Amino acid sequence: MFIEPQIHSNPEQPIGWIEVVCGSMFSGKTEELIRRVRRSIIAGQDVQIFKPAIDTRYDEVNVVSHNKNKLTSIPLEHSDKLLDSCNDHRVIAVDEAQFFDEGLVEACVELAEKGKRVIISGLDMDFEGKPFGPMPQLMSVAEYITKLHAICMKCGGVASYSFRKINSGEKVLLGETETYEARCRKCFVDGRKKQKEV
Repeated sequence: MFIEPQIHSNPEQPIGWIEVVCGSMFSGKTEELIRRVRRSIIAGQDVQIFKPAIDTRYDEVNVVSHNKNKLTSIPLEHSDKLLDSCNDHRVIAVDEAQFFDEGLVEACVELAEKGKRVIISGLDMDFEGKPFGPMPQLMSVAEYITKLHAICMKCGGVASYSFRKINSGEKVLLGETETYEARCRKCFVDGRKKQKEV
């Protein structure tokens, strides 16, 4: 269970940090991001949430979890807009970080060095089981990492892979349960082998 760190009481010496919430599809990453953000809002902290403009699955503006919890966000085309949009906020949250460019890492580090709490959520692996976008670098510079797991939709085991049911080689293919399944390592590998045999 993630225990949120204490925010430094001296405003002249703010301490920032980066938190990464990662895992497969259907593991509750966005739900966890929303939970952390809501706690900050209740505490009276200034919060700003961002999402990639490409992700319009549930909503063009709001960050929405699979169980329909949502918070208003700012969609961004590119990470270079991030720094310009959050100077006055204490807590910065970024959902679906895997869809952003590599510049997101530098932007998050700069925000943390300015005393911001930066909360990131995203897929750590793509449909091939390979590191996804800027997520590996974000995990390496983060102070706190939470890896969530789903339930394998084939065997009921612990799932950490996002299996694409459609045989497509596109790196980014937006979809939900009609396109993806959470799978354990064995069921993921077995499924990939079957797809390659077709």
